[in-house]
Amino acid sequence: MNKTTGKRQAPEVVTFRKWGRKGYSVFSSLHKVVRIGSLGAMYLLHAIPSNAADNLLDARRDTLDLTKDVHQVDEVVVSAQRAPVTFSQVARVVTVIGKDEIEAAPVQSIQDLLEYALNVDVRQRGNFGVQADVSIRGGSFDQVLILLNGINITDPQTGHHNLNLPISLDAVERIEILEGPASRVYGPNAFSGAINIITGTSDQSNVKVRAAGGQHGYYNAGMSGTVVSKHMKNFVAADYRKSDGYIDNTDFDIAEGFYQGKIMTNAGNLDIQTGYTNRGFGANSFYTPAYPNQYERIKTTFASAKMETGKIVHFTPSVYWRRNQDRFELFRGMVDAPSWYTQHNYHLTDVYGTNLNAWFTSPLGKTAFGSNFRSENIWSTVLGKDLDKPINVPGENGIQFTKSDSRTNFSIFLEHSVYLKNWMFSAGLMTNWNSQLGMKWNLYPGADVSWNFSKIARWYASVNKSLRMPTFTDLYYSSPTNVGNPDLKPEEATTLESGIKLEQKGLIGHFSYFHRWGKNMIDWVHQPDETVWHAENLTKINTDGVEFAVRINPNELFGKKTFIHSIDVSYAWMNQNKQSGIYASRYVLDYMKNKLDIGVSHAIWKHLGANWQFSYQDRNGAYTRWTGTSYGQEVSYKPFWLADARLYWKRRGTNIYMGVSNLLDKTYYDFGNLVQPGRWIRFGITQQIDF
Repeated sequence: MNKTTGKRQAPEVVTFRKWGRKGYSVFSSLHKVVRIGSLGAMYLLHAIPSNAADNLLDARRDTLDLTKDVHQVDEVVVSAQRAPVTFSQVARVVTVIGKDEIEAAPVQSIQDLLEYALNVDVRQRGNFGVQADVSIRGGSFDQVLILLNGINITDPQTGHHNLNLPISLDAVERIEILEGPASRVYGPNAFSGAINIITGTSDQSNVKVRAAGGQHGYYNAGMSGTVVSKHMKNFVAADYRKSDGYIDNTDFDIAEGFYQGKIMTNAGNLDIQTGYTNRGFGANSFYTPAYPNQYERIKTTFASAKMETGKIVHFTPSVYWRRNQDRFELFRGMVDAPSWYTQHNYHLTDVYGTNLNAWFTSPLGKTAFGSNFRSENIWSTVLGKDLDKPINVPGENGIQFTKSDSRTNFSIFLEHSVYLKNWMFSAGLMTNWNSQLGMKWNLYPGADVSWNFSKIARWYASVNKSLRMPTFTDLYYSSPTNVGNPDLKPEEATTLESGIKLEQKGLIGHFSYFHRWGKNMIDWVHQPDETVWHAENLTKINTDGVEFAVRINPNELFGKKTFIHSIDVSYAWMNQNKQSGIYASRYVLDYMKNKLDIGVSHAIWKHLGANWQFSYQDRNGAYTRWTGTSYGQEVSYKPFWLADARLYWKRRGTNIYMGVSNLLDKTYYDFGNLVQPGRWIRFGITQQIDF
């Protein structure tokens, strides 16, 4: 409705280039359809249609200021192209890591960056993006859904491959982390959280080149570029990095290529992307210290297409395909292999799927609905059921797959949201069918509520049920040290969460508590007198967690320029009440009990600045120490401090930096007997030219 004329205006699509407090004020007066990015298109379909912004701090404040008037805005078209302003109305905890933070961070990979995110546990086997397991809120690494520009790229073979991404950190524009379950909108595997990695959001043509080098024979070279025309935007990135390794058999080489294209038409907007990564790395003690000379070669190909169309009912259909091919060598190159070891392990997974998401508004609120189809297939020399006829392994001479398996997942969801002054209510339901579970349909409901009780504070609460199907590794893997279980049941959990969010100029933060009731939790365990790990459904694991986070911008808080750019402090505490008997746990029961992260970014002189990151990590659980010839006693994980630093000079598209990982040169362990790198120094330069 036009306040001046009193006449209702027809909806019109308006795309904004940049957002901020000023830009948002313009938006709120337009009363038109606005395209906004989100943490995956599906989750925020229910979010209140009131605002959009790239700048998270400004966006969240603006939302609170205009809460009473949000019903006046007609509609919001949700996509994966921009960070969501509706973030501030969602009754959940969402963390957004922006481009400026990424460029200043003293890290060299996406895994390193996530190391300092609230309630995110990163257990690295190899640095610089080689391999890492990522979990959220005490869940396992198989319980987190990974998305690339809103498309599910989770690997069904094992969560170890979830971060086999075709992009480097330099190509990332934004990372969005949703804490807590989201199965009712994403489907299985969004069990304890979701991470959406977003690229190619620049609206200006540019080219960027970079080079870096450092200790242990490390070097990195890459480039990326964006070409923008009236109706199309193209983003291309390529990267290569290599190292001799910090200890024996930790060398690696990684090559990546990625393309993303966005086409604007009268019918709607089409977003296509494709990528490929080829990585090989020495896997010293990755899975067992008994055979330290392990090696792995992984090739991952990914492609997707997504369309945004519709005016009254908004549709976002998408299709995607992902292939992951893995060769695991327990004895690298068959050197010193015993007689019983006659062949490496070969795996190939093909995943394809399609999603249809839709939403519309009415006098009763906002309704979202959609469906999700996903087919997961594996061919392997060790995982699956016996093939009637072996088939050749692509790219390998004389090797054949002898086993395979496949499963189909189909889900339908419906969600409705109501907005009453300072209140927001949202409830939804996902019904899910999986071919491995017979003809049974399972229901996964959820509900969210939020209340803006002041201009700077908001209470929220949510309750959601989630599930996670076992991976093919959980079901079938067999080796001298690991045995899978084809009779595993899916994991299920119900999570209750509540908290307070505070937002004002120069300061943003939240305090929250959650409780998760988990049953049939899957883990690799063994009894004290055993040395072989086997997959089991633990009876029950209940998890309690408390978290606190605050971000301070002194320039805004004090209203004058200071040398401090930002201060970030977050703390998370968790406790698990488990019924696992006398089992020793390899993953699930080894959770992060205490985690404190502190980040400080500041200027030094003119264009010279620095960024410091500190992390205190106290892990629950223990591992069996390897003596060099046999396993010894159980040893508890010791808490430790990590410190990373980055000194940089930045001006007019040029960024010259020195980065130091593990500045304090601490000896620490993320996994069992695999020692992590000590102090690692590197230098680099990035040059961006805008057109």
